[in-house]
Amino acid sequence: MATSVHNALSTQEKLLRAREAASKTAQLSTAKKNSLLEKMAQAVESEHKSILSANQEDLDSSSLEGAMRDRLVLTPKRIAEMAQALRDIAKLADPVGQTIKEWTRPNGLHIRKVRVPLGVIGIIYESRPNVTVDTVALTIKTGNAIVLRGGKEAVHSNQRLVEILSSVPGVPEGAIELLDSSSRASVQELIQARGFVDVIIPRGGQQLIDYVIENATVPVIETGAGNCHIFVDESADLQMADSIVINAKVQRPSVCNAAEKLLIHQNIAAEYLPRIVGKLLERGVEVRGDEQTRKLAGAEKVRAAEAKDWTEEYLRLCIAIKVVADVDEAIAHINHYSTRHSDAIVTADEKRAHHFMRLVDSAAVLWNASTRFVDGGEFGFGAEMGISNQKLHCRGPFALEELTSSKYEVIGSGHVRG
Repeated sequence: MATSVHNALSTQEKLLRAREAASKTAQLSTAKKNSLLEKMAQAVESEHKSILSANQEDLDSSSLEGAMRDRLVLTPKRIAEMAQALRDIAKLADPVGQTIKEWTRPNGLHIRKVRVPLGVIGIIYESRPNVTVDTVALTIKTGNAIVLRGGKEAVHSNQRLVEILSSVPGVPEGAIELLDSSSRASVQELIQARGFVDVIIPRGGQQLIDYVIENATVPVIETGAGNCHIFVDESADLQMADSIVINAKVQRPSVCNAAEKLLIHQNIAAEYLPRIVGKLLERGVEVRGDEQTRKLAGAEKVRAAEAKDWTEEYLRLCIAIKVVADVDEAIAHINHYSTRHSDAIVTADEKRAHHFMRLVDSAAVLWNASTRFVDGGEFGFGAEMGISNQKLHCRGPFALEELTSSKYEVIGSGHVRG
């Protein structure tokens, strides 16, 4: 369908097309799905100039600044990474049709639990055009259809990417639908499209996530805002701690797995605080802290933290630091203020590390590693639909398996129940 005609379709018409396409994508063989993903990768590479041009239109009209603007930017490297993600997902095992478990009852009845596609996936997201490609790849691989509702700041980028991906020969018509992002009306229609959409995945700030949760009539997989913590224990290798803290905060501060809070054991605070604050300031990070942090690192360098700082997801070059008495105070602080996303400990004490990892109630808990590794690609999933901090259905980075449901196949030989 020509782009101009497709854009004229209403949300309801696009949802109907997606519903009809879901039955077709569910029938695609693994070989066919992998072939489509490879062709999509080739198309993204061959159309990189038009993608960059569309992205530049978005950048020219955007008022975003700093790290938030970085979320929107596409570069040749990022486009190459999108193409590679398509290929990586093509190489992964296809979960559809996998037998989860099977058994035979004493009466000879054979029961098998198998994975099947969810159906139509609705995703609502902000800024990042790479999410368009990643989520399309994951849904096609799992035999689902997808309805995308991106942010208005990325309208041209998303439109061009959807045009490229949906025009690949063999992609069922309607399997990739993009809704109008100019008003909230399309969000409301999508999240209340029971009978058309099987699950909604919101990706973005807490305000967006809360809105979807409070207003959706379609089941929601809640992705989490990332108020992520790092606790530097008294036994930590301080050089390792430096590397982890700087990477987690600075490498890409606009993403949900970037570190926002730093907790430091009181026994090393006098030595470590001035050191790490200096390194953070050198990299342009605004530092906020509790009274002890300001006393040890210098009140002129550290802004006094307010109550809201301990809950805020900054998504920029800013971090709040607190001195804690021990690992148990660190755990208590994290479980009180964390968004249950990703939290880390840096320590040489194995027993203390396991204590921390067992008791911190987050989707991902790390030992001597940056929170930036909590990512579908880094976990070997090729990409991710999001990072869930809820406990039902899926938790943490979720991808192929979590985009399937299950059904029971029951095989008898004329069995009847008495």
